[in-house]
Amino acid sequence: MDMKKPELLIPAGSWDVFKTAVRYGADAVYIGGEAFGLRAAAKNFDPEEMDMAIRYAHEHGVKVHVTANILAHDDDLNEAEAYLTEVGKLGPDAFIVADPGMFEIARRSAPDVDVHISTQANNTNYGTYNFWWKQGAKRVVAARELSLSEIKDIRGHIDPEMEIETFIHGAMCISYSGRCLLSNYLVGRDANQGACTHPCRWKYSIVEEERPGEYMPVFENERGTYIFNSKDLCMIEHIPEMLDAGIDSFKVEGRMKTALYVATVARTYRNAIDDLLESEDKYRANLEHYKDEIGKCTYREFTTGFFFGKPTSDSQIYDNNTYVKNYTYIGTVESADGGRICFEQKNKFCVGDELEVMKPDGRNLYVTVKSILGDGVLQESAPHPQQALTVEFNENEVIEIGDIIRAKA
Repeated sequence: MDMKKPELLIPAGSWDVFKTAVRYGADAVYIGGEAFGLRAAAKNFDPEEMDMAIRYAHEHGVKVHVTANILAHDDDLNEAEAYLTEVGKLGPDAFIVADPGMFEIARRSAPDVDVHISTQANNTNYGTYNFWWKQGAKRVVAARELSLSEIKDIRGHIDPEMEIETFIHGAMCISYSGRCLLSNYLVGRDANQGACTHPCRWKYSIVEEERPGEYMPVFENERGTYIFNSKDLCMIEHIPEMLDAGIDSFKVEGRMKTALYVATVARTYRNAIDDLLESEDKYRANLEHYKDEIGKCTYREFTTGFFFGKPTSDSQIYDNNTYVKNYTYIGTVESADGGRICFEQKNKFCVGDELEVMKPDGRNLYVTVKSILGDGVLQESAPHPQQALTVEFNENEVIEIGDIIRAKA
């Protein structure tokens, strides 16, 4: 098997999460600006933050891809030209687009920036890949509906220099490669314009025409049913098959996710990929460790999606829409002085609690809270989110700026 190193592409919806993605192993990070991306509810990056992010990433040998993958309307096009021209001056490595009109604007406005074709463009066959290659696209993101055997066949029918990017982890969409009308129809917020309310996660019942007000579950269950609620994609056990299919970039979904999620997923896939490239035996020996680590982030149970054939009913979660949450995010270290560290607290913890410090190299340090100082006052617990704290641990571990602190839920 060709053991070419794949790109690990990690999402970031804010500056803090961006730094975490770089620190915890991303080869590239994809972000959205203030317009034209499909995660309008994310904090996203204003021009100053985007400039800072691109400079920071390039200083660390990491690429930045900027999303502009809405399905544009006429009113979007003039503004898009100005926007992509200005963003192009900041020096991102690629734009991610779905709309042919946006593609032409990107090529014209920033000719030195690569253009990647989003999964939103429904890229399901090698003819589509070849079409985009002839237009000047550097990379195409495979539709989620493709199996690994189909992706391998596409690889055999396209230029060897063309790159294939494929999702490897994260939320799955109920609709075809994200092309969904539910949000628009139900609440007037267009998923294809970046404003999805995720109605596929809602609870549904049916009503018989002659009996209004009588709600019957679609599937008999004491808690009702969530008929559109997919499990999350996870391919941590199948990286060799992903490489064998000829995939160049492994993409993680989640620009709305926390720094804890990004650190957990990026670090786990980084370690797994590096171990595999060193030795498949090493990768196989560590599989249980990877699975344990990836389960420490919030998720909706796991599936392999379409990669090994069409999903069955087992790929849906019918009885609830809640996440599995094994760990909570405590904070990201902002300063460290000996055994005393400072950070903005995200979730409650107390003196005497055992916390886990995630190191980018894969190690987890286990420490016990000795004292908590907030606003100059010692306190036994930290119940208020976003409080700036100084914390001392009993253990004399080396904790550094940027380390992620988590606690078992």
